[in-house]
Order: sequence, then C-alpha cells, then structure tokens
Amino acid sequence: MPKKPETVLDARALDRTLRRMADQIVELNSGTDALVLVGIQRRGVQLAERIVRMIATQEGPTIPCGALDITLYRDDLQTVGPRPVVGATYLPWTLDDQNVVIVDDVLYTGRTVRAALDELADFGRPARIALAVLIDRGGRELPIHADVVGRKVDVSSGQRVDVFIDELDGRDEVVIASRNSED
Repeated sequence: MPKKPETVLDARALDRTLRRMADQIVELNSGTDALVLVGIQRRGVQLAERIVRMIATQEGPTIPCGALDITLYRDDLQTVGPRPVVGATYLPWTLDDQNVVIVDDVLYTGRTVRAALDELADFGRPARIALAVLIDRGGRELPIHADVVGRKVDVSSGQRVDVFIDELDGRDEVVIASRNSED
C-alpha cells in the first residue's frame, strides 16, 4: 500500500517561497535593469509569471517574461514517442546582453536545464544566464546547479516530487509521493 503523499509546501508556504525567490533574483541581478525571466513549459512558465508580478509589486516596472518549450531539445526525444507534444516558446525580444533567469518547478537530473540552455542559444547571447527552481530534489546527472532555490528536499529514487499550481491544477501545493501512487 503506497504511503500518503508528504506535503512539502502548502499554498501559503509556496507563496512565501516565491516571494523570497523574487527578492533573491533581484538581488542576484543587482536590480531589474536588463532582467528577463523565462519559464520552462509547463509549470515553470506560471511560476515565472508569478515571480514577475511579485518583482513588479516591489520594484516598479514589469520585466519581460517568456516561455520555453524544450521538447525538441531533449536528449531523450527518441524515447518520448513518435509524436511528441510541443508547446509554445515565447521570446519576442532579443536576449542579447540581457540577464536571463530560467525558472523551473523541479531540478532533478539537470537534463531539462541543459535543453533549455541549448534552446536559449538559438535566441541570442545573454550577458548572463541564471537558474531559479522552486524545488531542488538532488540526483544530478549533469554538472548543473540552481542559483536560486526555493526549497531543497531529499527524495529517494522511489519517490517523485509533484508540483501543483492553481492556474493548471486548481490548487497550490508541492508533495513528495511514491512513484507508483496516483496522487
């Protein structure tokens, strides 16, 4: 019988975590000049949009926020299936000389971030690229680390981290569940 999922962040804790991450992103980039946030599809986009709103509340002007779909840049594309679902990449401005912060929900092996870096290279040459993740669960297969981490959690190989966000899932919550459980 699978264990009940363990709540890592409830809605209030997730909001506090994102506010702290927003402050750290501004501090890391010495303000908001030339700052661009880019979320990785799926939940990274919604998290990036929330962080942009939080930064605007504190700092004033709204900074650009884009979206990356890394599906075609994956190193395991051949295992995804014959017709991978490709989402939208939205980067309507140049990234040249910008401070780009990639936002994702969970950092695990590092392969998603590697694919995001490959795709970003097709859109220009940023001055700097940083990584902000809501959850760092360890287990890296590539030498990639996050510059801004919402929460670091220890997760065994038989577990997964599920991030639920209101815009897509109707609730805000982060849980650790066993790999074979449904929720």
